[in-house]
Amino acid sequence: MEYITVQEAAKKWKISDRLVQKYCAEGRIEGIRKFGKSWGIPSSAVKPQDPRKEKERPVSQHSRLQPEAFPEFMPLMNTPFEPGRCLDHINEMEDGPRKEVALAEYHYFSGRPEKAIQEAELYLTCPDAGYRFSACLIYAYANLSVGQIQHARYALTEIKNTLAANAGKAPYIRAIEAFVAFASSVLLHLPLPEKMPPAEEFLPLLPSGLRAFALYVQAHYLYLKEDYGKSVGIVEATLGMGADRYPIPAIYLHLVAVMDYMSLKQTQQAQKHLLAAWEIARPDDLIEGFGEHHGLLGGMLEAVIKPGWPEDFKRIIAITYRFSAGWRKIHNPETGHDVADDLTTTEFATAMLAARGWTNQEIAQHMNISAHTVKRYISTVLQKLGIRQRQELKKYMLK
Repeated sequence: MEYITVQEAAKKWKISDRLVQKYCAEGRIEGIRKFGKSWGIPSSAVKPQDPRKEKERPVSQHSRLQPEAFPEFMPLMNTPFEPGRCLDHINEMEDGPRKEVALAEYHYFSGRPEKAIQEAELYLTCPDAGYRFSACLIYAYANLSVGQIQHARYALTEIKNTLAANAGKAPYIRAIEAFVAFASSVLLHLPLPEKMPPAEEFLPLLPSGLRAFALYVQAHYLYLKEDYGKSVGIVEATLGMGADRYPIPAIYLHLVAVMDYMSLKQTQQAQKHLLAAWEIARPDDLIEGFGEHHGLLGGMLEAVIKPGWPEDFKRIIAITYRFSAGWRKIHNPETGHDVADDLTTTEFATAMLAARGWTNQEIAQHMNISAHTVKRYISTVLQKLGIRQRQELKKYMLK
């Protein structure tokens, strides 16, 4: 594809360089790419419409189907920004609910659930549906992290009831409903709702950043179905189409790729994606996802992050203990499964690999520990779980 510069686009469209930069930062130009610190704009790209003129147009059925129809939902997730400038982008937002909800998102994704709860709680009954849904989703997952399970259930139920009341009013409402239901079920490893529309029906209705996160959820779902090749194919394709412009979805996409490649025993590819996620996350301290996914990453955090960034690793492990405790309180009763809750994170990571058929020597080499240490961990795990054979581990592990 042939690209032109910001200056060339400004001249072509007869607008200022600054306005083109603004369009790029907001993700309003299809197909743009970031080359270092400069934007590359497809030579065939069309000038974005002036939002003020868009508001003056009559709302047609077609316009209601466009992704822009619901931009208030998870505003930070839908914001393209350079790693290290997350707070700058939030501070540049106009004072008001969009900025405050974005700040709640930031505090959640940076592992500060108490702050996220305080900020999100203010918008749980907001008249604007986008901010209300955002606040409920943030509030639900942040409360999982602090062990307030009833509050988490309340927020998820509030979303469900609100969406049910609005069903049929607009296609994008149904898209958000499908996204929330799908994401909640997959991320908590619960059975999907019976009446779920196909992903291809609701994905086009979501804003760009949220669409990228929805594709992460789809990839995570395929991972749970043990279709690792298709799952990682979605990740690679989504990142290849520019999802890396949206740091939060990109982090989660890279993490599910780690899960897939570890399941396929392709550790070098897994490490590549882990480091890519870490490079995006670390400048803004967006480490929540690493803690949430610890048990699924197959010891990769112990192998890569712990030696290079030991203090960050300690904070990630604190997030893991906190989030997984709340996660199990919903997952285990709902599914009847008995995911282990009394193992250390290292014991859990070792047992996960053993449950997947890795030998002690393979685990030792991957985690940079001795085979004897691995054997000791496995023995401790079996004793804690009250089982005798490592073949029995699978029922106590995540998929």
